[in-house]
Amino acid sequence: MAHKKFPVEVLTPEGEAFSDEVEMVSTKTMLGSIGLLANHEPVLATLAPGELRIYRTESEIVRFAQAEGYLQFAGNRALLLVEEALRPDQLERSELEGKLATARSTAESAQEGSEERATALREVRRYEAFLAVGQ
Repeated sequence: MAHKKFPVEVLTPEGEAFSDEVEMVSTKTMLGSIGLLANHEPVLATLAPGELRIYRTESEIVRFAQAEGYLQFAGNRALLLVEEALRPDQLERSELEGKLATARSTAESAQEGSEERATALREVRRYEAFLAVGQ
């Protein structure tokens, strides 16, 4: 069953990762997963690292490994501002595993409660999520 389409933009610090009219957006927030269809109630959410799925149609799905960021849905438009948005074919498993190992090591050696530890733990969550999307 076709759904009414609405505009979606995914922006990163490097620029636009996606912009098109779509039927649905499915992503992960800090509070859990969310799916958005046209005419959804307004939403402002903090995004967690995970898989972003953008449904152009039921059978045409654009996937991204999504880093931390924000989601705004208002006026029947979705805007996702994320630190990174990489397609699964852009993910290099060995590189991600190396970054994950470094982040874990940094988290273990950093002082409890320090900004260094908090940053390393955020990176651990990001690289674990990216590895899961790349499988």
